[in-house]
Amino acid sequence: MSTFADDGRHRVAVLVRDGMLPIEVGIVHRLFGQARSAAGDALYEVLTCTLVPGEVRTDADFTVAVAHGPTLLAEADTVVVPASDIDYEPGPGPLGGALADAFARIGPGTRIASICTGPFVLAAAGLLDGRRATTHWKSCAAFRELFPGVELDPDVLYTDDRGVLTSAGVASGVDLCLHMIRSDHGAAVANEVARGTVVPPHREGGQAQYVRRPLPGPCGSSTTRAREWALANLDRPITLRELAERESTSTRTFTRRFREETGTSPGHWLIRQRVARACELLERTDLPVDRVAADAGFGAAGSLRLHLQAELGVSPSAYRATFRGTAPTG
Repeated sequence: MSTFADDGRHRVAVLVRDGMLPIEVGIVHRLFGQARSAAGDALYEVLTCTLVPGEVRTDADFTVAVAHGPTLLAEADTVVVPASDIDYEPGPGPLGGALADAFARIGPGTRIASICTGPFVLAAAGLLDGRRATTHWKSCAAFRELFPGVELDPDVLYTDDRGVLTSAGVASGVDLCLHMIRSDHGAAVANEVARGTVVPPHREGGQAQYVRRPLPGPCGSSTTRAREWALANLDRPITLRELAERESTSTRTFTRRFREETGTSPGHWLIRQRVARACELLERTDLPVDRVAADAGFGAAGSLRLHLQAELGVSPSAYRATFRGTAPTG
């Protein structure tokens, strides 16, 4: 008998293990749990399971009572595997025992995702062979040694390769869940979830910006002033030289510092900011697309269409229709 409500909601099963990180489990429940249709109906049902129902140890000073066992996995549309403190000392070899039996219950076509060091489990289960994946930057060396057949990308916040998804550190679980919600139900739903959680709908850059580095010397500076100036002048052409001049540095030094601080290049960051500005205007105003393009700094509607398609996979009119419930005009 199904343990899920038979109401058509997308079913998310969170598989927790001994030493679970409660914050990661909470991220999944909170974000998917907030997703609503235009009529206000819940779009997901999120339930937690473990290998043996009962008290599960956390990495904190409390336990969590989990009522469901691994049979839940067979009925899920998405399975999410958060991290455990045992992942930080991973052993070699494939999955075995109860965990292998649990993964065997997951049906074909089920979307499978992991958070932080959860990719160690997915890799040990053979789900990441030949796929692109990521994990917490502190664990990348160990991951490469154990799983050389996985295409590890240590710089990104999350990956999505043919229905198997991985994410970096704890907070990147937010980025991962928003990505899945966006893929399932569009930008409007994901944006509302982000607003309700008080997080950005899409974080700039990757986890490279969080890797520990030596502190800059007394002469070091940030690129904050340049970014603030750019955001106030998005409607006009902005050159790399102008940005560097705001920090009184060379373009080469500015580009290096910018990438260290944001995890991306000045050009890509600027495009992302213009896309975000255009999306805000499409959502909140009735301005024609050519005016939105001009105000966001893309100049012409064709350029806006090109960049919106590249970043979000939709046209300006389709984005507006999704967010505002209007019919696309082309």
